[in-house]
Amino acid sequence: MTDFAALLQPDRGQPARDLHVVHPDDWADWLAAQPARVRSTVAAHALTGKPGNAAILPGDGAEDWSALLVCNEAETSPWRIASRGAALPEGTYRLANGEPGAAILGWALAQHRFERYRKDDGAGGARVLLTSDPARIEPTIRMAQAIAKVRDLVNLGASDLGPAEIEAEIAALADAHGATLTVTKGRELETGYPMIHAVGQAAAKGREPRLIELEWGNPAHPRIAIVGKGVAFDSGGLDLKPAAGMRLMKKDMGGAAHAIALAGLVMAERLPVRLHLLVPAVENAVSGNAFRPGDVLATRKGLTVENTNTDAEGRLILGDALTRAVEGEPGLILNFATLTGAARVALGPDLPPLFTDDEVLAADLAAAAAAEHDPVWRLPLWDGYDEMLKSDIADMVNAPDGGFAGAITAALFLRRFVPRTIPWAHLDVFAWRPTAKAGRPKGGEAYALRATWRLLKDRYGN
Repeated sequence: MTDFAALLQPDRGQPARDLHVVHPDDWADWLAAQPARVRSTVAAHALTGKPGNAAILPGDGAEDWSALLVCNEAETSPWRIASRGAALPEGTYRLANGEPGAAILGWALAQHRFERYRKDDGAGGARVLLTSDPARIEPTIRMAQAIAKVRDLVNLGASDLGPAEIEAEIAALADAHGATLTVTKGRELETGYPMIHAVGQAAAKGREPRLIELEWGNPAHPRIAIVGKGVAFDSGGLDLKPAAGMRLMKKDMGGAAHAIALAGLVMAERLPVRLHLLVPAVENAVSGNAFRPGDVLATRKGLTVENTNTDAEGRLILGDALTRAVEGEPGLILNFATLTGAARVALGPDLPPLFTDDEVLAADLAAAAAAEHDPVWRLPLWDGYDEMLKSDIADMVNAPDGGFAGAITAALFLRRFVPRTIPWAHLDVFAWRPTAKAGRPKGGEAYALRATWRLLKDRYGN
């Protein structure tokens, strides 16, 4: 993984290039105050003070140069100078006017590359950013590592990341922090976690379904559960996806990647909680023993589910995992899942829907999201749509006919497994960035990770 610690350094007055960050509203005044050589350079580059304008500015001597960025992003945005973190020549930089603040995160992440399958020879050397607020550095490095972890896990092909590899990832996390690991698979799933077993039973040998649990922390501390959907690959099952729909299904374990990264932050910063991480890891494959449309599935909770669509498998495995989480009587449950295409139709890739019946939790998450520039958008757990889950032969169906309110009905299905007495939030994350932005390349992406981490720190931090 990228050595983020090498990219962020305390400012002790060491030599560094200046980076001028100018707001468009201040452009005219800034330009008027510059020497003739700078104004000539600006004119030669046809810069007009629009956001995104950038240039290398000459100094007194040939080696005495600085950099310019015109930017209208808030000073609290982590992405404010991310474009320069990826584009400037190798070297050391400091802001010419003010402190980088939260922008050190975007600067560092802009230099992260996923190189498992192809080396990026055009990345250049390290671009180091100085800050006079060294207390920010270590937490920022941990967050950069967590986001990079999500990106890298999601970017892996399913041939390199199946249920066993997800288990190994969590086992390594447990070893690093002295946590307890419990894995349930094989015949134990049939009676203990029948929906996890049903969804994953068609996978090839070595890719068997499993529920992976990690517990860490002082049992006397508040108990929290973090749950992540770990579908290593989703063919759709017997309700087979078309080629276009299957193309990116290596990312269907994106919820697990988020949960693993968030749990890693909790343990690395030693948040005073009793952590319970749960990842149901499966491959939704096709074979002679694949679960079928029309099957009625048992659940750990005791409910029965008529399977109306084998491609609505994520909510099934989460139902059993949430039931297990509830048995620990946590004070908070957060679950992440790449659950529905309907969420993307409604809100696009950048806005994860947030579902919760707890008004305090909703307000706290909204505040954390705003503070971190990591947006979520609350959608309703609309009781009026609960009847769409009605089955003629079982307690409920997993996917209503018609497709109306698909993100909401999926969330309502999950709600059946969590009592109203436990604060619970479900985040339907995309885990993928279809178009690159500064500091955020196309590919695997973490959504709402910074917001949920801020929530946990605000609630449980010392």
